[in-house]
Amino acid sequence: MVINLQPTLENARVTLLPLEQTDFEALFAIASDPAVWEQHPNKDRWKREVFQAFFDGALQSRGAFKIIEKATGEVIGSTRFYDHDAGTASIFIGYTFYAKRYWGTGINPSVKNLMFRYLSKCVSIVYFHIGARNLRSQIAITRLGAIKVGEEKVAPYRDEPHLHFLYKIYLRKT
Repeated sequence: MVINLQPTLENARVTLLPLEQTDFEALFAIASDPAVWEQHPNKDRWKREVFQAFFDGALQSRGAFKIIEKATGEVIGSTRFYDHDAGTASIFIGYTFYAKRYWGTGINPSVKNLMFRYLSKCVSIVYFHIGARNLRSQIAITRLGAIKVGEEKVAPYRDEPHLHFLYKIYLRKT
């Protein structure tokens, strides 16, 4: 089944819009906080040139979103769909980050559940690559029902490979 990797998605709290080149400065304002990346394998992503490579990869993925908080209209982060496999009815969600002031506010479950609802029509399984030292994201994804199923080295766009844990969540029976 063909899936649109950049639909506009919304619920009561957030709107996910396809990422555009003009979104760089708004997202870099969030990403320039070193705390956002402190547990991430790419701890220096707060630097403009490093974030630029990340952002370029997001645009090239054609599955990336900016996340808008509906109450304020502000850009609060980014996420993306990637590696859709129609044969196994699976897809990855990842490369997610939020402004620090939104941590622990329920925004992440709101965003992920919105994405799950959309994907449930097309796929059965969603995978996540979580950095091996990113305890915050590991806890967050297990709270959504994902289970750790493996470990692998992942090399994001124009970056060195780093150890990631592979998590999986079933959206529906295959």
